[in-house]
Amino acid sequence: MTERNKSSKLADRLFPEIEELNLDILNIPPEKRRLNTETYDFTVSTLVDYLNNGHIVIPEFQRGYVWNRAQASRLIESLIINCPIPVVFLSQNPDETLAVIDGNQRLNSIKLFIADEFVLRGLTAYPELEGYTFSALDPRFQRHIQNRTVRCIVILKDTHPQIKFDVFERLNTGSVKLNAHELRHGIHAGPFMDKLEKLGNNKLFRELTLNKTDKRMKADELVLRFLSFADNWRNYTKPLVSFLNNYSENNRNINEQRLNEIELEFTSTLKKVNLALDRLAFKTYDTAYKNAKFNAALFDAQMISFYEINPSDEKIQKLTASNFVKKNQEFIENEEFNKYISSGTTDKNSVINRITEYKIFLTKLLQ
Repeated sequence: MTERNKSSKLADRLFPEIEELNLDILNIPPEKRRLNTETYDFTVSTLVDYLNNGHIVIPEFQRGYVWNRAQASRLIESLIINCPIPVVFLSQNPDETLAVIDGNQRLNSIKLFIADEFVLRGLTAYPELEGYTFSALDPRFQRHIQNRTVRCIVILKDTHPQIKFDVFERLNTGSVKLNAHELRHGIHAGPFMDKLEKLGNNKLFRELTLNKTDKRMKADELVLRFLSFADNWRNYTKPLVSFLNNYSENNRNINEQRLNEIELEFTSTLKKVNLALDRLAFKTYDTAYKNAKFNAALFDAQMISFYEINPSDEKIQKLTASNFVKKNQEFIENEEFNKYISSGTTDKNSVINRITEYKIFLTKLLQ
């Protein structure tokens, strides 16, 4: 290996390319680019009450509690010795509830301790309190802990959604960085996100997208890609993350009838693609129909084409009888089409052309 190759390989590890998250903030009017916040000093007692009654909610992507008991105990000890607690960031939802954006581990630790869910351990300032639960502490300690305040910055609901997303990304400093859809799920929590989660867990969909063990909402985001492109792919503009954010915001609280229509559109299209290509749907593969690899850009092209053409099962069966799998492989390997699914896949030109070209290809075969 040359010195140059060693350098490049190390650079790839140290400075990896990450998913595009640069929002087109400059498309937002200047007067709407400001973050609107309010600051509160909530007592521990108030925070626990809010967590218990649902006034403060922990979004699905934030619910993993990973602190060990020693870490949680050190936090409680910090409350006892009046050590400042890092700021907690909350986002105001349209229904006035507050979603936790940064501070989940701290809030959960406090809530669990007040509920006697663990005993103190690993203390350094007050080792005398080792082994105590909250209720076993002297009432004066209990009152002291409950009266301590934690500064909370609330991002108000009138903040522009794109600005919120940008801020969430800036605050995304946990040991496991949240991906774009996990952030989106927190900002646009509601019936639409719940529907995406349900559809993302569709067994057939998980199998076709090789997402059987997905725990980072990648499957949900693929469903969102389909719905967003199905709605308006001809007017797509990059960055993709903003395109998906806008669709999520606009459909956040759609009614049950529309949610059911969305589910039917997605599941029926998925079944049609599966009928035509079986386990090779959304994948590139070799001449022996092996080494199949899922390709998100190809997913866009195939799903939207089958959705808009909407062929009958009878026509699809005739299509498969005419060796559609082989014809599909030859088409996606064609140099002209392949570039639209292999590089610059979120560019407007790539998105528009891959869907247009695949739709023309499929239409001709169905005639």
